[in-house]
Amino acid sequence: MKNKKIGLCITGSYCTFAKLLPHLKTLADGGNELYPVFSFAVADTDTRFYLAADFRKDIVAICGREPVTTIAGAEPFGPANPMDIMMIAPCTGNTLAKLNHAITDTPVLMAAKAHLRNGKPLLIAVSTNDGLSNNAKNLGELLHKKNIYFVPFSQDNYIDKTNSLVAHYELLEEAADAALQHRQLQPVIKERL
Repeated sequence: MKNKKIGLCITGSYCTFAKLLPHLKTLADGGNELYPVFSFAVADTDTRFYLAADFRKDIVAICGREPVTTIAGAEPFGPANPMDIMMIAPCTGNTLAKLNHAITDTPVLMAAKAHLRNGKPLLIAVSTNDGLSNNAKNLGELLHKKNIYFVPFSQDNYIDKTNSLVAHYELLEEAADAALQHRQLQPVIKERL
């Protein structure tokens, strides 16, 4: 994938950030323009995995631009500043549920809603501890919605976290290529990590 405008929405699955960053760098190094959007939790929360300021610095270094951190700032991703593809990577269960129920109360959800208005692909890299329990219904409903595609995912720890799902970030670019052709990369459910 080259020379694409990619909206990059990031939600608070902090434990996956380090796995995601090298794949974002690959996309940027391939001549793509990345436009980052942070959920409120990503913009403001320090965790044992990342300090918010350090993560922001790493994203700016990769993307070459500051992240959008407000709902008003995300609205132009519709007709005013259209992307070729929008990604939510990682996508928490909270964001998954809100997306499925048309709730638009974060910059990420506004960017996704604005983008979908253009009839272009939205790629989701799920990362949630309740993907096979409380969020299974939302996952199932989003899997068949028009212009919504998924990075293939697995149970990340089927013994200790039986309901947890995480995307295979090594398939991010391949999944994006497929989504740009309006097809779902298969198989959606991969062998475990």
